[in-house]
Amino acid sequence: MSMQRSGLLSPRSLVRKFMPAAALKPAWLPRPSAVTVERATTSLGRIGSLEVRLARSTREIRKAQMLRYHVFYEEMSAIADAETQATRRDIDAYDGICDHLLVLDHDAVERNAPFGRKKPRIVGTYRLLRQEVAARKGGFYTADEFDIQALVDRHPGLRFLELGRSCVLKPYRTKRTVELLWHGIWAYVLMHRIDVMVGCASIAGTEPDGIAEQLAFLHHNARPPQDWQVRAVDHRYVDMNRMAKAEINDRQALRDLPPLIKGYLRLGAYIGDGAVVDRQFGTTDVLIVMPVAALNSRYVNHYGADAQRYAS
Repeated sequence: MSMQRSGLLSPRSLVRKFMPAAALKPAWLPRPSAVTVERATTSLGRIGSLEVRLARSTREIRKAQMLRYHVFYEEMSAIADAETQATRRDIDAYDGICDHLLVLDHDAVERNAPFGRKKPRIVGTYRLLRQEVAARKGGFYTADEFDIQALVDRHPGLRFLELGRSCVLKPYRTKRTVELLWHGIWAYVLMHRIDVMVGCASIAGTEPDGIAEQLAFLHHNARPPQDWQVRAVDHRYVDMNRMAKAEINDRQALRDLPPLIKGYLRLGAYIGDGAVVDRQFGTTDVLIVMPVAALNSRYVNHYGADAQRYAS
């Protein structure tokens, strides 16, 4: 059906809603002040009872792993091995080298032991891995699915940050929780002078033909310029070009995409070449590439060039 006959917006008009309104120049980014760096160990932002900050202890990382287990294995369709089932925590070797961004609810306190101190509940988390740490510890987690190193090598003067393992407890999947997570990420980017964010984002399902329209929409509308292209590793590569551009119902494809991927597109993210099926987690993964200098200016203006919008 043509756009004229259907009465729908053109693909270009639809995509414009999800791609950058204006690119930032690196000069917009402030140098981190002593106060900004100090915020790494304190609060990064607060809205009402919700606070975003980095994990400060092994206990808090364990709580984040328990939250990930609940969302990935109990709510979604990830397949747990014996150790994961026994611990009821989503754990891998990268947890020990990453920073863990947390959203905590101070109105929902809980005790770890019958007579322990009450602690705010952890209701959202993101895992952050800086390039210099990854380089010392064997590389990025994402490299198992995408040829990240080729992208890094192409931009030797830039600092990369990998985002991953994002999840939010179901009752907290609201605008303000997502706002705080992204406020925390932006503050972290400024703290560490990050130039590029990368990471996998997942679409539910392991049959690419069942999500062909979503994959094809991303392929046709969110491909990066040549300098930012990244390809899935050859032995796991799944072609995303599964439908002709004219055959895609853009409105439906956008409606079906996971909220996280739509959020990335609004920020100005590019999508890598090829998807990867992750049977353990029951998903098909695409690669997100977000150069900081190309972020949607509305996003930066919203949170503030110094990440002070929700600073507590």
